[in-house]
Amino acid sequence: MTATNATNPKAANPASGNPVGADLAKLYADRPRSTAGRVAITVAVVALLVWSSVGIEASGAKADSGWTIVGSILNGLAHPAPQLLFNLTTTGVPYLLVETIAIAFMGTVVGAIIAVPLAFLAASNLMPKPIAWIANFAIMAIRTVPVFVYGIMFVRVTGPGAFAGLMTMSLCSVGMVSKMFIEAIEDLDRGVLESLSAMGLSRWQQIRFGVLPQMMASFLSTAIYRFDMNLRDATILGLVGAGGIGAPLIFAMNAYRWNEAASILWGLIVLILLVEYGSTKLRAKLARG
Repeated sequence: MTATNATNPKAANPASGNPVGADLAKLYADRPRSTAGRVAITVAVVALLVWSSVGIEASGAKADSGWTIVGSILNGLAHPAPQLLFNLTTTGVPYLLVETIAIAFMGTVVGAIIAVPLAFLAASNLMPKPIAWIANFAIMAIRTVPVFVYGIMFVRVTGPGAFAGLMTMSLCSVGMVSKMFIEAIEDLDRGVLESLSAMGLSRWQQIRFGVLPQMMASFLSTAIYRFDMNLRDATILGLVGAGGIGAPLIFAMNAYRWNEAASILWGLIVLILLVEYGSTKLRAKLARG
């Protein structure tokens, strides 16, 4: 009888039809009430929205002209310029897309190569705290500068073109990739390092034989993710003359040649969809080992 009562809540309390439900209802009824806090949060959010909306002003453009431009854009998207979309010269969409891919890919590779030693220097579980602090400060300083600022700087230094875009992508990749590499390194299995240390291996030998084999899949997955981001950023960098397809796109839009802009946009959409599909498959395969 005792075992039955212990395993059957209803038998333990026959007067209650559903003791578990009753306990939950009692806990819900006795929950802490914070009406004043919710009201204060609501008032603060509403006040913030009202204060933020003060800075929103209409540009003064007429509604008729705005809708006319919207119609022109939609018409251009529906009728892209085939002479630009299928042009295989250096001014055509295929060549500009290939150049954009090259800038993003090489920028990712160079940035990841630079990020690896920086990440190990900044890992607090591998390096002394002063060295890790200095390396983290350098990474933070790199991540602080926006991509557009780097683009303008390198265009001034190296001149407009794909090389300026490559250098910009490399430096921008270092900041983010290093940060994610550090997180992966600090979460690694310490038992392997302790075993290698007991065998008499130096710190760099421990990294070579104990850390890198564990981190390789995570590093590659991070680099692929950054390549996706660089592909979009490389498009934007064309606006400042750092190569890629961004410059022809902004020129076409400024001249109201919406059919040419649509050709570039359709090419970008197809490219990003293909790259997104391939990178997702690769990252899933790396995650599964």
